[in-house]
Amino acid sequence: MNLIQQILRAALFLVLAFFGLVMAFVFMASTALAIGVLYIVARLKGRPFGVKAYWAERRRPNMPPGAWSRGAGQPARERDVTDIEMREIP
Repeated sequence: MNLIQQILRAALFLVLAFFGLVMAFVFMASTALAIGVLYIVARLKGRPFGVKAYWAERRRPNMPPGAWSRGAGQPARERDVTDIEMREIP
């Protein structure tokens, strides 16, 4: 009885290990495919491909500084800013 349980456990372990290897291979293949697509797109657009170029592009601001603030033309001292407004609840 103990021998049958050990054989079944070993078989189950091998099946799970095989599926794990298949999933790891699929993940690596999809990652390689994605990197290949990014490389081709970068080459077509004439940009360098690499981590440094990617983060330099991501850090570049799309809007001018202060475009989101309401009083961008006024100094900080002249703007009326209210963070919290206290009220009493009856």
